[in-house]
Amino acid sequence: MTSPSMTSARRRSVVLMFPGTGAQHPRMAAGLYAHEPVFTAAVDAVLGLLGAVGEAARADWLAAAPKVPLEDDTRSAPLLFAVNYAMGRLVESWGVRPDAYLGHSMGEFTAAVLAGVFPLADAVRLLWTRVRMQRTTPSGGMLAVAATVADLAEYVDGDVVVAAVNAPRHTVLSGPDGPLAAVSARLVADGLTFRRLAVRSPYHSPALAPLVAPTAEMVRSMRLGTPRVPLHSAYTTRQLGPAEAVAPEFWAGQPTSPVLFWPTLDRMLSERDRVLVEAGPAQSLTVIARGHPAVRAGRTEVLATLPPREKGPQEDRRSVRAARERLLALTGPRADAAVRSHSG
Repeated sequence: MTSPSMTSARRRSVVLMFPGTGAQHPRMAAGLYAHEPVFTAAVDAVLGLLGAVGEAARADWLAAAPKVPLEDDTRSAPLLFAVNYAMGRLVESWGVRPDAYLGHSMGEFTAAVLAGVFPLADAVRLLWTRVRMQRTTPSGGMLAVAATVADLAEYVDGDVVVAAVNAPRHTVLSGPDGPLAAVSARLVADGLTFRRLAVRSPYHSPALAPLVAPTAEMVRSMRLGTPRVPLHSAYTTRQLGPAEAVAPEFWAGQPTSPVLFWPTLDRMLSERDRVLVEAGPAQSLTVIARGHPAVRAGRTEVLATLPPREKGPQEDRRSVRAARERLLALTGPRADAAVRSHSG
C-alpha cells in the first residue's frame, strides 16, 4: 500500500525554514565551503560585505580552535546569517522553487532577503549595526524551558519575558543576566527542565528597546520590495502583506517582539500539505516540526539539510546530498544540470 506521505507528495508546497540565533555551532556547514560552489559564493558574498570583520569571522568559522567563540555575537550573527543565506541559495540552485519562506528570529531576516524584501548589502549592513548597538544594552541570555506559556506565567515579569513559543511545551524566556539567574534558580527549585541557549544577549525582550528607533530610521533609508515569494512571519503568525513587508516599524520591532514559531507553523500546515526544508544548521526547527500532528500523520514531510552538530566535512556533504535526493524525489526533477549540487 502506498504511504500517505507519497500519495500527496506531488501536491505539497515546499517551504524553506531558517533557524535563528542559538542554532549556530562550531564549523557548522564548514564541509561545504570550497566544495559546493553556490554555497561558497553565497557565504563569500555575505562576509565580503563586512570587510575585515567578515574575514575574521570566516577564519574563526573554519578554524579548529577559533580565536573568538561562536557564542560571541560578532561571530554568531554574521556566520549564522551567511550559512542560512547560502543554504537557501544552494537548495534553490537544485531547481527547487519554494512556495513560501518561514524563519525563526534572525532566520526571518534571511528569508526576507531571499524573498526580495531586503537587498543583501542593506541586510548585512543592518545586521552588523544591530550587533554593534547590542553592545550598549545589558548582557543577558535565554532559557529554553520544557513548559507551556501558561506554566511559566509566574516566572515572567518586567525583566524576564516570553521570547519565543517554539512548541506547545517548548517556551523560551529571555532577560538580563541578574533577573534571568534568579528565574533559573526558581526553575531548578521547582523541578522544571530547561537549558541556557548559546547567546549572550537577551533577544526578544524589553532590554533591547534602545535598538528599535535607530533601526527604524535606518530601514527608512533602504529601498524595500514586496515579497516575490510568500513570506510567513513568526512575529505575526501569518503571511506578510505588501505594506507590512516594507514597513520599517515592523522590522525595527523584532528585537523586542516574541517569536511565535509554533502558532505560525500550525497556521501554515492547516492550510495545505507541505514539504518543510530546514536550510540551516542544527536541525532545531526540524525537531520542532516533527512533533506537529500533520507531520506525524504523514501529510507533511520535514527535511534537514545539515547535521544536528559538527560531525566533519563528509557528514555535511552526505547530509546535503541525502536532502537533495529526497527533495527532488518529492518535487520532481526540475533542476537544471548546470546548477545542480556537486556534493561528493
